[in-house]
Amino acid sequence: MRYSSRATAPFPEAGSQTVYGRSTLRKDSVSQDLESKDARAGQVFLYSGDELDAMEEAHRYHRWILCHFQPFLGKKIMEVGAGTGGFARFLIESAPHAEFFLFEPAANLFPSLAQRYRGDVRVRAFHAPLDAGAASLAPDTVVMVNVLEHIEDDLGCLREAYSVLPPGGHLLLFVPALPALYGSLDRAFEHFRRYRRGELLKKLEGAGFQISEIRYFNLVGVAAWFFSARILKRTTVPASDAHFYDRWVVPPLSWLERRWKPPLGQSLLAIAQKPTAPQDPF
Repeated sequence: MRYSSRATAPFPEAGSQTVYGRSTLRKDSVSQDLESKDARAGQVFLYSGDELDAMEEAHRYHRWILCHFQPFLGKKIMEVGAGTGGFARFLIESAPHAEFFLFEPAANLFPSLAQRYRGDVRVRAFHAPLDAGAASLAPDTVVMVNVLEHIEDDLGCLREAYSVLPPGGHLLLFVPALPALYGSLDRAFEHFRRYRRGELLKKLEGAGFQISEIRYFNLVGVAAWFFSARILKRTTVPASDAHFYDRWVVPPLSWLERRWKPPLGQSLLAIAQKPTAPQDPF
């Protein structure tokens, strides 16, 4: 599965283990099975984006995404493309009784992720992409926040997510929207694409999922991204911009969009479920 380096302005569409967790550093049989295909081939995947630090303190924005995800979180939660753990911190906070499997293929991000959660007995981190071998962990929820756009074979990735989930399990997905917004920031973050609602719906259904919800997210971000990526042609998101947006724009906008589904948005948010009586979609 080919990954680009990963990262969305005001907010980036950002984002095995030798297992770190349980308070000790170890490598077990599950982690051996889940080692990156690229690593086995002698290749190293490095993430070149620099937006993760800027997004680290975007508490309101992350909690806004999570308020849509939370009703569907299970007891064994797998985050794919966890980066340095910025979104995982809110997942873990919102589901205190769950077990977490954090997957990150980038060799330059994984050490920070592993160190961050090394002492948390609920968390295991894997230096690997999503792979069919992850089914051995028996997750009931797969979370992907600003990850799918960095994967060339996105349908293949969705099928992998389908394969590791049990019947009734959920995929919680967040991706950049509107191909017309594709610009300098997307190129800098090595996005393969931005999604139309119908395109994402078709791919999720093609992977076998039933759709519980798919909606546009962050209407004001459409103008902000267009201005940054298409007019100013920026190649990064300054931390000051992310902080301003998180403090002054997200509170009223999230209040509004929880009560009204916007016709467009900077991102798309999807809740998908593996059917309880699944048939092979392939």
